[in-house]
Amino acid sequence: MSKTALLFAGQGAQAVGMGKSLAEKFPTAKSWFDRANEVLGFDLTRICFEGPEPELTRTENAQPGIFLIGWVAFQLLKEQAPMLKFDATAGLSLGEFTALAAAGVFTFEDAIRVVQQRGRFMQEACEATHGGMAAVIGLDENETRAVCAEAGIELANLNCPGQIVISGDTGKLEKACELAKIKGAKKALPLAVAGAYHSRLMASAQPKLDAALSGAPIAIANVPVISNVTAEPHGAPSDIHRRLVEQVTAPVRWEASIRYLLGQGFTRFVELGPGKALSGFMKRIDSNAQMVSISDAETLEAATKALKG
Repeated sequence: MSKTALLFAGQGAQAVGMGKSLAEKFPTAKSWFDRANEVLGFDLTRICFEGPEPELTRTENAQPGIFLIGWVAFQLLKEQAPMLKFDATAGLSLGEFTALAAAGVFTFEDAIRVVQQRGRFMQEACEATHGGMAAVIGLDENETRAVCAEAGIELANLNCPGQIVISGDTGKLEKACELAKIKGAKKALPLAVAGAYHSRLMASAQPKLDAALSGAPIAIANVPVISNVTAEPHGAPSDIHRRLVEQVTAPVRWEASIRYLLGQGFTRFVELGPGKALSGFMKRIDSNAQMVSISDAETLEAATKALKG
């Protein structure tokens, strides 16, 4: 019997118009968008559907927006394929919150509220520092670690073989990109992001997120949820709280998380939320895994047919 894991998108996947076809076609989806607006006290739906892009890209909007699309896709998948059983969840960075909510750890209301606050705290950290991120293509982890150590920056995302994201002070990042190319990287390119996510420059967001999480009850997960920090299942509620605070400055161990699931016999993966970045990573990690993505009405229909088949 094949095992299925749900994977939830992270920041960077946002795009103006995301979720609109789902809300137009499915009353269930529209109700969740309305509920999100009510919980947050502003029109997140309009920002997701209409932008403008600079407003959607702001971290305090992008994070709850991506969470919401992933959650809506999850609810519609359950509605369209009620016999589908999932055995674990995981999410990339902020997607870990969606994964935890899907596993019953957080209520929808608590999760989207905390995610919006997390985005605001991280935006504040971005504005108080001078940081950025860069993608390094074609170096392995040890080589990239050496580059980071020499330049004084950090690993941020270990996405898949040959693709690692580094993070830190803008000036040091330029040096790191030059070093990476000297060491044989095919590419080392700065990313269009607001700051140095998953680095020590985000540390000011941690105590604020810690306080926000203290107001959100954390339940025991009903399926394993893979932690970005450890690349293994989360433990007790107190451990979940601690890991989510750590995650703000720790590297996202995505490749290791997927390899853990593959080692546990998972063969089928469903990507939920905008974009197809996680599907792209999976092709580089294990091209034999069955992977479907759900981001809009068209992909929901295709994925439902594939999963039923």
